[in-house]
Amino acid sequence: MSAESSASAAESSPARAAAPLRRAAIVGAGRMGVGIAESFLTEGLEVTVVDVTPEQTHGSRDRLVERMRAHAQAGLIDPAAARRAEDVRVATEIRAAVGDVDLVVEAVTEDVDVKRDVLSQCDEAAPDDAIIASNTSSLDINVLSEFVARPQRFLGMHWFNPPEWTPGVEVIPAESTEPEIVARVVDLLRSIGKRPSVVSSSVGFIANRLQMALFCEAARCVEEGLATPRDIDEVVRSCFGFRLPYFGPFQIADMAGLDVYQAVIEQHQQGLGGRFGVPDALRSLVSEGRFGTATGGGFYDYAPGSPDGILVERDRRYAALSELLKNEPPVEFDGGDGNRR
Repeated sequence: MSAESSASAAESSPARAAAPLRRAAIVGAGRMGVGIAESFLTEGLEVTVVDVTPEQTHGSRDRLVERMRAHAQAGLIDPAAARRAEDVRVATEIRAAVGDVDLVVEAVTEDVDVKRDVLSQCDEAAPDDAIIASNTSSLDINVLSEFVARPQRFLGMHWFNPPEWTPGVEVIPAESTEPEIVARVVDLLRSIGKRPSVVSSSVGFIANRLQMALFCEAARCVEEGLATPRDIDEVVRSCFGFRLPYFGPFQIADMAGLDVYQAVIEQHQQGLGGRFGVPDALRSLVSEGRFGTATGGGFYDYAPGSPDGILVERDRRYAALSELLKNEPPVEFDGGDGNRR
């Protein structure tokens, strides 16, 4: 199933009339699992956690309680939500954890063999109508779907660290995932304040593919002696990163001008070689005279007169963010100066 068809299903599927998902089991209660559990608890879901051993499971539950208490004391969540952490169920084995839930979130280590064993156990013990999701950041969802007997109810649900605060979650259907399952998971994520995106299975999906491309190029800049890690972090944070909370790369490109983007990429290709090249989609739009907001269309289409309003709204948001950041200096990391080349 393509991401496009799945996204369409998430918008229009009759599964929206189905009962909401209210009982979740988190299998693998490490850093990500505990954060996912907090996201669910904050919005009133019932949560069960299970880890490798009973000792680790109880330790994870204790960390969850302590963390949510600290978040409540800091004014980040409601105290009532923090108190719900004390009601989290702990299970000594997977079968006991998943036997009566609507949703199973597998959040174990990124090891295919480990996931094979855990997903098989989840599939065998969970109710027939339960949804099983894998929180994988890079593994092929179609391969993982082979580890369950009901692949039509299986998908990827890629959260980002820290999961309790990061809005984005990638929802990755397998080829066999039923559209109504995608729609129900998207509904759940939206109901707890997340911003789900339905994407196709591929190496790194979308977020990590982009993030790793940025990191690799940043590391090359250090290796070439262009700047220190500290200065590169500042460039990312205060330049193009400053704009990313509100606009994605295609929106930013439309506002900057696609003809400008093409010229800049061509300069990069001339100076840096094959790791840069003008994408066919960009070259095609420029050849059609679609330069972005200035011409009424680029990667997006714009109604007559709307670009001016978009740019005013852009400026309003940037001004507000700039004012906020005046009182929020960069976080300093102890034990390293970030100045190594």
